[in-house]
Amino acid sequence: GINIGAFAGQLVTGFLGEVYGWHWGFGAAGIGMFIGTIVFAIRAPKTLGDIGVEPTKHPDPEVQRTQMSRATIALYAGLGILALVIALAITNTIVLNPVAIGNSMVYVILGLAFAFFAYVIIFGGLTSDEVKRMIVIVVLFLAAAVFWSAFEQAPTSLNLFALDFTNRDFYGWLIPATWFQSVNSLFIIALAPVFAIMWTRLGSKGINLSYPIKFALGLAFAGIGFLVMIFAANIVVSGGAGTRVAPWWLVASYFFQTIGELFLSPVGLASMTVLSPKRYVGQMMGIWFMASALGNLIGGLVSGNVDPERLEQMPILFTWTAGSLIAAAIVLALLAIPIARMMKNVKSEKQVREDAAATAVDLPPEVPSEGPRE
Repeated sequence: GINIGAFAGQLVTGFLGEVYGWHWGFGAAGIGMFIGTIVFAIRAPKTLGDIGVEPTKHPDPEVQRTQMSRATIALYAGLGILALVIALAITNTIVLNPVAIGNSMVYVILGLAFAFFAYVIIFGGLTSDEVKRMIVIVVLFLAAAVFWSAFEQAPTSLNLFALDFTNRDFYGWLIPATWFQSVNSLFIIALAPVFAIMWTRLGSKGINLSYPIKFALGLAFAGIGFLVMIFAANIVVSGGAGTRVAPWWLVASYFFQTIGELFLSPVGLASMTVLSPKRYVGQMMGIWFMASALGNLIGGLVSGNVDPERLEQMPILFTWTAGSLIAAAIVLALLAIPIARMMKNVKSEKQVREDAAATAVDLPPEVPSEGPRE
């Protein structure tokens, strides 16, 4: 469902935006989200029941009141600071530099993530096995950030490449550049069943790849996708201004990136569930999405330096991206055996679910390690 929407959404909003103007494109996106909200409101009572209606509470009422009080104070303080910054920016009292803010946020996100890891490891009351698993989570967090920083160049550097350096003529009709971003979703829809069958057959033969190996393969395939783009970019550079390459270069790149995503993305949340100490599972879900946010931020900052007037930048950008992905894949593959030793007492995802059901412990919705992206 997610990827059907992603595929169709890019086609509709991209066509309207590039042909009629982006007010129409973003308007169509807003209408789509509104329809989705209506469907959710209608279907939720039947499909979800009372799940999520009442927040989880601490069994000790006094502790619950203290936690709520602190959360309320933090919420209002944060909103107050945000309102103050907005007011100062509107009145031109301060000038906000989005690039500088973005660069700073890289360190803020990394700092918050590692501060949380340090707190849990040092003060979280973990056993030695849980500490080892936390170290594994740190490694996977960094690997995920590297992957998403490359993968999320689809709407930035790769979209600019489609716009400026790709031959989009189709029998006299110009293909919207944004349509190339639908290729990933199309490949996901086509390849997800193939991966599901592959994981099932491997599992039936007792072959289960570890999380580090799956992450390493995901990084490696994404790296191959950007290696393809190095060749395409060099063709543009050697041909000079006005040179445009065949669209199959981008399609091939997205194909390999999609394979990488299918290796890495579905197991991300599952790995957090399995590796996290039981009392920190919810926070580890947030850590996983923090890695995604960090990757998105880095990808945007890197691609923000792309200038279509400076053709030589493209091969350099794709070379650095491919090199980072492949280097991370090699490091993770080399760490696979030490990490496997650290995970020797880790239960399988199925065992975690069964234990949670037996002890009435609430875990996030299951994210399969075999199959489509979450």
